[in-house]
Amino acid sequence: MNPLVSIIMGSTSDLPVMKQAAQFLNDMEIPFEINALSAHRVPDQVAKFAKEAHGRGVKVIIAGAGGAAHLPGVVAAFTPLPVIGVPVRSSISIDGWDSILSILQMPAGIPVATVALDGARNAGILAFQILATSDEKLMKKMEAFKEELASKILKANQELEEVKFPFKVN
Repeated sequence: MNPLVSIIMGSTSDLPVMKQAAQFLNDMEIPFEINALSAHRVPDQVAKFAKEAHGRGVKVIIAGAGGAAHLPGVVAAFTPLPVIGVPVRSSISIDGWDSILSILQMPAGIPVATVALDGARNAGILAFQILATSDEKLMKKMEAFKEELASKILKANQELEEVKFPFKVN
């Protein structure tokens, strides 16, 4: 089984965040791989990975990085595949803003879809949505997932009906 999604991170210190994407993809039964690749420490390996990913059957790359966070942008420069960047708050980051801006502010022609700080779960969901655009079975799973999200809010509102305050009118 070949991976459809590749999850990469600058170092394994990013794993606690990035495993959220892995868990979502696993729950949706999407084949994926996880690797550590540093744009600064092993740039040749990053370029090789990015150039070869499409040929290996990968459809979407999720790249998480903290600090200077160049990994998503460097990968996007070397691949025709969609890249989803996950800014990671790291021990060296400036409260995560350096990571956010490094991933978000890409030059024209080298897009990186950027999710929230430490938002790897949303990156997994976005990767799944991208895959679902060309697979009706996956689209049905995505629709069921969205319906489940909606039902949680409906249930929450039912529970809120039981909350009583003297001036609460609903």
